[in-house]
Amino acid sequence: MRVILVMTAALIVLGDARVMANPSALHKQTTAAADFDSDGEVGFADFLMFAGVFGQPGTGDNAKFDLDGSGTIDFGDFLKFVTAFGQPGTSNYLDSYELMDEEYGTVVSVVVDGAARVIDTNSLPDHATGAFPNDGNPNAISAQTLRYEFPTEPTFTGNATFAQAPGIAVNGVPFEPGTAESVSCGTGENFRIEALQEVYNLGFDFNNAHVQPTGKYHYHGMSKMLVEAYSADEDLVHVGFASDGYLMYYSKSGAYRPSYVLSTTARGGTNCAASGPNNTSFDLAGTSPDGTYTSDWQYSERVGDLDQCNGTTIDGQYVYIITDGYPYISRCLKGEFTVTGPGGGPPPGGGPPPGGGPPPGGGPPPGGGPPPGGGPPPGGGPPPEGGPPLGMGGVMERGSFSSSVRAPFNWAGMAGGPSARGIQTLDDAQRLGVPEHQLPLGTTSESDLSRRTIGILRQKLK
Repeated sequence: MRVILVMTAALIVLGDARVMANPSALHKQTTAAADFDSDGEVGFADFLMFAGVFGQPGTGDNAKFDLDGSGTIDFGDFLKFVTAFGQPGTSNYLDSYELMDEEYGTVVSVVVDGAARVIDTNSLPDHATGAFPNDGNPNAISAQTLRYEFPTEPTFTGNATFAQAPGIAVNGVPFEPGTAESVSCGTGENFRIEALQEVYNLGFDFNNAHVQPTGKYHYHGMSKMLVEAYSADEDLVHVGFASDGYLMYYSKSGAYRPSYVLSTTARGGTNCAASGPNNTSFDLAGTSPDGTYTSDWQYSERVGDLDQCNGTTIDGQYVYIITDGYPYISRCLKGEFTVTGPGGGPPPGGGPPPGGGPPPGGGPPPGGGPPPGGGPPPGGGPPPEGGPPLGMGGVMERGSFSSSVRAPFNWAGMAGGPSARGIQTLDDAQRLGVPEHQLPLGTTSESDLSRRTIGILRQKLK
């Protein structure tokens, strides 16, 4: 009994000192190993089990308590237990690991070496995907050669810094919640099109994912198949690593609410057009925010449980929570991170605040930004909400390995166009502004216009 009391006092003192000195010390593989009762948390019940075998040989049934592998359950094991005590959930993916799935072609190598976590991935998920190409996404999935390097001991700054590529899933698939598609108006307003909305077809599958022109498959929201693959009994599921080194979780019960709400101010903007080759214009002035555009959302710290980067502190550990509501995946990070490679880093000027870009009506974003009407003219100036210049219509890639912009035809930009009835030939498609080089390979005459292209046009131009 005296041993338990002494160890309890030490646990309290050392545990508090650990959290105050460096919350990132919690990020250790010890977490899963020290959850002796497998209840999803390294808690007091685990401590009592550990104290009951303290001083005994770490063999047989007691082997799981020998956390440092010394052969004896001693003070070295106790110190390791202290580093894990109170952590939310368990994970087998905090140390080095490899994933190989022959069925889906997944190849992931994660090496934790001191202060760095190096992730090599081919970006092929270890679960089923939708069909690509599809009506909203003309790109085929292909294996990539990607490398990311994140810190294992993150440094919390408290500042919300824009992150185009906020993290990587444990299965090696990148999280990239923003899009490159946008709408610019003749009156100066710019609107970034959201990925998860019902107006523009960007070709997402049932995993809230689609494919870049390079063939890179990536998530714009939470994949239920990812959660199911890495879930245990606890509510919080470790699903990824943020670029600043903090961990990314998903709450199966939806216990953590994001702090964003739809604006109640009508949008501004006339003579607007979506990015892409189509010149059909429409007006947004007077329309109500419904989540179609990033600037439809406003941060309100009093309505949810998470900060503007969808982060929170649990038991002294800062984590990011991926949610089923906006912003879905963090659009900014609170720790230090570096994006390397050609063209890497935040957009000019350090990037806008989360949900940035001019809000409805063209006013300044919360906490600053350009004055009303002071945004860049369509096609010029810094990109809206951190994306590529207007009219590119491509998908921006950013990560620690590279950064590039490609410009495929943006079918979403055709929304709101004239009726597609009667579109049967190549001439009809070209009359509506679809350049020949964007049509399927082999389309050289009127009779060669594929049924798939006609179907897309009919759906998107009605």
